[in-house]
Formats: sequence, structure tokens, C-alpha cells
Amino acid sequence: MAATQMDWTRAAKYFLLWDFIKGFGLGFRYWAKPKHTVNYPHEKGHLSPRFRGEHALRRYPSGEERCIACKLCEAICPAQAITIDAEPREDGSRRTTRYDIDMTKCIYCGFCQEACPVDAIVEGPNFEFATETREELYYDKAKLLANGDRWEAEIAKNLELDAPYR
Repeated sequence: MAATQMDWTRAAKYFLLWDFIKGFGLGFRYWAKPKHTVNYPHEKGHLSPRFRGEHALRRYPSGEERCIACKLCEAICPAQAITIDAEPREDGSRRTTRYDIDMTKCIYCGFCQEACPVDAIVEGPNFEFATETREELYYDKAKLLANGDRWEAEIAKNLELDAPYR
């Protein structure tokens, strides 16, 4: 008799589409809860201080560029995306005359940032730098310095937050 009762229960669940009813109940339960997604263009999620985005060249507070043309970032870049030319100045210091990054080659590994002894080249918090042409992804010194000027406050804050782990 117990086997017959189980057969009738199973047949009733099969006939009434019990699995569908349970599925709809689960869907309605999640439908009523607050959503975990982000309305992207209007809302942005949290970025880690170690996020690696668009490259930037930083300046000292006096306005002078930080890069001392040591070429460590060019040497360590695994994708060979960085090109640096330098000449000595009248005061005996070296500064770059050309600092180019080919962003089509860059793999955003962060080695350039780690190799720089004066924190001149950094990867900033900007991840929204889509372009229409390939030529716009060839960053020269002027564009890198402009990025540094634009994002300096956030870059400095991120470097300060990351300092205990360096």
C-alpha cells in the first residue's frame, strides 16, 4: 500500500507540473529582493587601489616631470610597448625627450610601475579609454603627462593606500 501511495503522489506532482511551480516560486522570491547589479554608466562599482588602468606620467609638486630617463620601465616591459629617448640637460640631469607607449601592445602587467624608482610611470584608475582608431592608442609624452595631471589626486591616494604592501 505504501508503494501505491508513492506512485499516486509522484503522478500528482507530475500531472500538476510541481517542478515548474517550485521554479516559479524561486524566481518570484528573487524578483522581490533588491538587485545586486550596477546600472553601469550612472553607477560605478568599487575599484581596488591596485587596479591597473590607463597609463600616466606624474610630475613633482613643483611641476617638473618625475621621469629621470633611467629606462628601467622600457627594459622590463615584456611586450616591448615602451620607447624612451633621453638627452642630458644644461644642469646635468637627464630627462626624456620622447616617451611613447603603444597601448595596442601593452598587457597591463604593471611591471613598468613597479620598476620605476621615482613613481613617474603609473597605471591610473581610468578604465574608460575606448578609441575609434588604432592611432589614438599610441600614447606620447604629452598625452601621458596630461593623464597624470588629470588623475594625480586619485593616483596619489592609490599609491598611499598601496604603500604598506610595497
